[in-house]
Amino acid sequence: MSDVISFEAYLEHGGPSFMPTQIVVVPPLVLVALGGTTKRVVGTLNGLPVRLGLLAQPGGGRYLMVNKDLCRAVGVQVGQQVQLHLSPDPEPDRVDLPAELAEAFEAWPEAGEQFEKLSGSMRRAVAQHIATARQAETRARRAVEITERLARGGHPFRKE
Repeated sequence: MSDVISFEAYLEHGGPSFMPTQIVVVPPLVLVALGGTTKRVVGTLNGLPVRLGLLAQPGGGRYLMVNKDLCRAVGVQVGQQVQLHLSPDPEPDRVDLPAELAEAFEAWPEAGEQFEKLSGSMRRAVAQHIATARQAETRARRAVEITERLARGGHPFRKE
């Protein structure tokens, strides 16, 4: 990582009203040091590697959403301080595909082409939806359903 910015902050309750979660508010000077227009960052949170989006706060400013799994992994709860080392993500549009989705795209290359036309956040949402399923059968089923929708030119999450 180049131009690593380090800071400490408190884990707080927050996030959008439809999805309350844990957040870290990024101080304005850190945002400036990250380049001001940076939308995604890489680095560490309490020593654990992370790739996160800088999300806009109502009224200005930005925050990082810290999900429950990440909180558990670093052993932190709301109200506790975290140490962050961040830099702008050199590959902000990169999406790590779950094996099930990559395999489905091999069978349906036209779905892979449609997937690449989606926004970065939608591609990440699709990949996360598949990767977070606990059972292999569920991951495979989700991959097939989404791939079939994309191959038909449809929305990955809407049954049309």
